[in-house]
Amino acid sequence: MEKLQANFDAMLRSTPTVFHRYMFDRINWHNRMLGLVGPRGVGKTTLMLQYAKEKLNRNTTLFVNADDLYFSIHHLTDLADEFAKRGGTHLIIDEIHKYKDWARELKLIYDYHADLNILFTGSSILDIHKGSADLSRRAIVYSMQGLSFREYLNMFHLIEMPAYTLTDILQHQVVLPDKFRPYVYFSSFLKQGYYPFSQEDQFNIRLQQVINKTLEVDIPQYADMSVSTARKLKQLLTIIARSVPFKPNMSSIASMLGVSRNNLSDYFLFLEEAGLIAQLRNETGGIRGLGKVDKVYIDNTALMYSLGGENTDTGNLRETFFLNQTRVEQDVITSDISDFRIADYIFEVGGKNKKQKQLQGSTNGFVVKDDIEMGYMNIIPLWQFGLNY
Repeated sequence: MEKLQANFDAMLRSTPTVFHRYMFDRINWHNRMLGLVGPRGVGKTTLMLQYAKEKLNRNTTLFVNADDLYFSIHHLTDLADEFAKRGGTHLIIDEIHKYKDWARELKLIYDYHADLNILFTGSSILDIHKGSADLSRRAIVYSMQGLSFREYLNMFHLIEMPAYTLTDILQHQVVLPDKFRPYVYFSSFLKQGYYPFSQEDQFNIRLQQVINKTLEVDIPQYADMSVSTARKLKQLLTIIARSVPFKPNMSSIASMLGVSRNNLSDYFLFLEEAGLIAQLRNETGGIRGLGKVDKVYIDNTALMYSLGGENTDTGNLRETFFLNQTRVEQDVITSDISDFRIADYIFEVGGKNKKQKQLQGSTNGFVVKDDIEMGYMNIIPLWQFGLNY
């Protein structure tokens, strides 16, 4: 216990508190058990440490990593028992998916210790969803994605802007800070700004490690895959990276990979849930997976550059940015006459010379243009959709 407390103190000392991710103020921290899940590298651990540092009593709080050697000879339930006896009120468990039987033991801790609040994170959203059925009546689970362009500006360039609703953006309510020129920063965000570790040394190597661990550890562990099947995931991601956005031809891709067509849709879903791709569907209902997949994208623009290098197609980047930044607050689906649809609005995404041709006859159509700072009428700057959260 003392060693765990010492590790916690060391982490608190190195935790910055100047900037909070968008999810910090959305979580109901009063829930007795809550989880924060999402792809690797989006800042879940830092967010939990910030909450502990700023809002909790250090003397009654403990933060542990489920991968700690301590748990090679101890159970989570044992730790919770001892911590509760010492007057502990908040137990934070990082990377819970790395602990075998985590869902069962969290359930026991919740049931046996009514005065103990349990908070946990999971780097693999897949494992959390797999195990949370037993916790459905107990745990509230939040999902977080990477940085918005707005967060990137604040975190790394100290440029503060409020989050704007979709209506604000479409009605040209965005107000630029004095002397702010968005395209001084926009290309850098597209290349690596989605991840909070983007300013660290050897970012590209770190991002490749995120990709490899997701493909080689997270998904195979969740789906109980063999090594050879895990390699197929790498091949599939490579095919997607070279082709996006594309309409998947399952028979053709299955033939290229040498796998059953029946298994391929599961592989796509695994990649999507792990934060590596995004699937654009033709209808919505509030449930991921409802509706036929119309197009497949790489999840975010930083991943596109990591997988495709400088040869990454500009048109694909624009569409990926739009989908990635708007999906946090809205259900984004495909449109029969344009690139995207959100509620009753349709959007055609392109460069500054993009025309209105596809939107003729639509009363709720918008042209989303790159390379312009401000919009007018139904012309909206692409970068402004990065202010949505």
